[in-house]
Amino acid sequence: MWKAIKDRETGRIRSNSFANRFKSRRILSLQLSNRKDFVSPHRGSVNSLQVDLTEGRYLLSGAADGSAAVFDLQRATDYEASGLIAKHKCIFTVDKQHDNGHKFAISSAIWYPIDTGLFITGSYDHYLKVWDTNTAQAVVDFKMPGKVYRTAMSSMAMSHTLIAAGTEDVQVRLCDIASGAFSHTLSGHRDGVMSVEWSTSSEWVLYTGGCDGAIRFWDIRRAGCFRVLDQSQTQLGIRPPILKRTAVSSKFYSAAKSSLGGQNRLKTLQSKHTGSQSVKGSSSAKASTEKSRQKRIHPGMLSTLDRATAHYGVVTGLKATNDGMYLLSAGSDSRIRLWDIESGRNTLVNFETGRIQTNKAIQLDTSDDPALVFVPCMKTVKTFGMWSGRTTLMLRGHYESVNTCCFNSSDQELYTSGADRQILVWSPGGSVEDEMVQDEVAEDKDNWSD
Repeated sequence: MWKAIKDRETGRIRSNSFANRFKSRRILSLQLSNRKDFVSPHRGSVNSLQVDLTEGRYLLSGAADGSAAVFDLQRATDYEASGLIAKHKCIFTVDKQHDNGHKFAISSAIWYPIDTGLFITGSYDHYLKVWDTNTAQAVVDFKMPGKVYRTAMSSMAMSHTLIAAGTEDVQVRLCDIASGAFSHTLSGHRDGVMSVEWSTSSEWVLYTGGCDGAIRFWDIRRAGCFRVLDQSQTQLGIRPPILKRTAVSSKFYSAAKSSLGGQNRLKTLQSKHTGSQSVKGSSSAKASTEKSRQKRIHPGMLSTLDRATAHYGVVTGLKATNDGMYLLSAGSDSRIRLWDIESGRNTLVNFETGRIQTNKAIQLDTSDDPALVFVPCMKTVKTFGMWSGRTTLMLRGHYESVNTCCFNSSDQELYTSGADRQILVWSPGGSVEDEMVQDEVAEDKDNWSD
């Protein structure tokens, strides 16, 4: 640790690389925390967790007993073991006894992206409700045609306040908080929609995964989906960085331009001899280009492209990376796949096998540095390398199936919940002071030490 600090001060390593190295060391040492504990008020399986995006301070949970709770991550309500263990009790909870509470299980609970004054819950009682955090009262509710599996709001939306809701109905519904009504519906799935996820690079793009095994990309400004992922369409490796791609494209463009110069001379000579045949050729070329344009505008809505599947079973989870370049998906076929969003192809990263729940939606999460994927695998949480697919960590602590993983990047902490009604905290092992002491001891050792 001291050596890394010295290298940063002398300019041998950059501050960003120093911070990333420090964060990666902490993330790779995650273990069950013995200093922080959540006192769960839920009496059923905890199905949803999310940390607010504005302060990173409040944790929202939703459970199968129809209750939703809010926890303060920074301020503990009580201490045990002479102040060594911080107990975090919920600030408030909304349950079935509430006047506007849900009657059945809450399947999804999310924060309003730009303010902690609102949060949204979706339930099996066919209702989606928007709550005022200060008064703990429902301010808007939407009646859905079936059970609500997942809800999502865009974290970068500046032009709309739409909630995407996936239900047991085949249509995805967009609910507008401002008007209190449905904006429009997205039709294309042939079965219920189990997972929804907004793009992290565009406020207009939505990803949905259905019980029909299909993952569809939507632009909410137009009708119909513009892409259906096919697991048989593959590509090897990851995309090169933008700078490298621009350099390669410029070289290719210059080479193509020089070659086209010679081709244009040949075309001018050939055009003198073609005569009337060029008119017929141009008309046929225009017809072919019009057909290709129609295919691009409507990508196989009545063809085999529309029936492509991303998983052999239900798509139970979706997670877009923070850079907006890749999409992770999990299915009831116990497969995890990494997709290139730009090309829509399967990157063929071979994630090691693990059992995944098949009858309900699960919540995945990722970290940037290092690039890791946190996946609930029955009673354990497996951490995979995003580009290698290898298991780097296996976290055991729940007594029943794990439903959610929520990573807090500001504290490098992982929060998980499951059917055992518990919310567990996984924090980096040791502390900064311990690492410095270990470095000092290692530097003081020599061949003559006892």
